[in-house]
Amino acid sequence: MVLANGSLSSQSGGEGEIRKNIIAADLVECIVAMPTQLFYTTQIPVSLWFLARNKKQKGKTLFIDARKMGTMVSRKLRELTEEDIAKIADIYNQYTAGTLEDVKGFCTVVDTEEIAKQDYILTPGRYVGIAEQEDDGEPFEEKMERLTGELSELFQKSHELELEIRKKLGAIGYEV
Repeated sequence: MVLANGSLSSQSGGEGEIRKNIIAADLVECIVAMPTQLFYTTQIPVSLWFLARNKKQKGKTLFIDARKMGTMVSRKLRELTEEDIAKIADIYNQYTAGTLEDVKGFCTVVDTEEIAKQDYILTPGRYVGIAEQEDDGEPFEEKMERLTGELSELFQKSHELELEIRKKLGAIGYEV
């Protein structure tokens, strides 16, 4: 099923109770959080729910956070590449085969008991965690010095642009 992300955590309209019941019945095999702007008619993010009566791994659910995947093909539309789709499919196939290793920030397999402890909220980000950041080797003090210097330059440039905009608007009779 494709559902709005609100269905992963909302308590309104009995949604929390519905999630609790389908988790208790061991029907949710996988949840995939998708990126925004996948559809022409709406920019809201959605999630894919894979439900199965006869799951390959009983008492477990696969969570995939694919929110950073895809490529913008226009200002308003994102598409998943063949590689993105293959990566998600491969993760799912590894899960069903029982060979999947968690990838911090991207995918993990969670026991039903852990989902119950999280109040039956099915947001993948809650379970997969945050991807580890690579250390770029630049000492913190040097990085902060460099970044604050760049920010100062950007602030200066923004003031110059603001003055130019005010001048141009004034020239055509609009004072700001």
